[in-house]
Amino acid sequence: MGLRSFRMASWLGWKIESNWTDPFLFAIYSIIKPLSGAAILVVMYSVITNGNFSDPLFPYIYLGNAFYMYVGAVMTGVSWAVLDDREHYKTLKYIYVAPVHIPSYLMGRGVARFITGTFSVVITIVFGVLFLHVPIDLAHVDWLLFIVSLLLGVVMLALMGLLLAGVTLVVARHSDYLGDGVAGALYLFSGAIFPLDVLPAWLRPFGFALPVTYWLELLRRSLVGSVAQAFPTLAGFSNLQLLGILAGLTLLTGVLAVFAFRWCDWQARERGYIDRTTNY
Repeated sequence: MGLRSFRMASWLGWKIESNWTDPFLFAIYSIIKPLSGAAILVVMYSVITNGNFSDPLFPYIYLGNAFYMYVGAVMTGVSWAVLDDREHYKTLKYIYVAPVHIPSYLMGRGVARFITGTFSVVITIVFGVLFLHVPIDLAHVDWLLFIVSLLLGVVMLALMGLLLAGVTLVVARHSDYLGDGVAGALYLFSGAIFPLDVLPAWLRPFGFALPVTYWLELLRRSLVGSVAQAFPTLAGFSNLQLLGILAGLTLLTGVLAVFAFRWCDWQARERGYIDRTTNY
């Protein structure tokens, strides 16, 4: 049941995400949106460093910002499905009484955001390589590390999205900003655009406790290995050690997400929150 629910929810999520306009306009939007976000970062970096794009700091920032697009896309994609079905389409109560595995269904709904997020990430990185000279040499990329890290990270983000979906079930109002709000907060503490050493000493442990921190570092190392030497925050860890930490934190996130969602789901059923509307 879980696999079938996931597969059908993935198809449904893609239909919902891609049916708001014609394919040509959708393609243009998918290109302009990530490039405009990257352009803001590039302009800010250029002003601050007087255009010093040869510094290792630039690929560190650029790749961290590019891959961080997955964080908001996947987490919000999973948690937003609750609001979309409960308050916009008003179908969540029918899904609950159908033979559907709800966690698998929500995970599947996040697949569409993952696909569109992948478009954005690829476009941003290709633009950086072609026009900003981000030093990615395909012949020297550690593809095995990249693929394993990327997949493990996406699973981790989906589990975080499931946790937020549970919270969304029981939060009364303004939960439509929950995924974006959490993604925005993690942006500051995960080393996405600056090393954790920049943070005050009392905030650094929070950054080291986030699985996103190790995920971004592994992706950078797989594409641009010199980043590890340029920024010593995690330079003392080998790739295998970082991968082990990421796997352990992902497992811990999964356990927390499952138990939290079950508790929130039970609360929502008991209190009659499945078919309520709060923001529409």
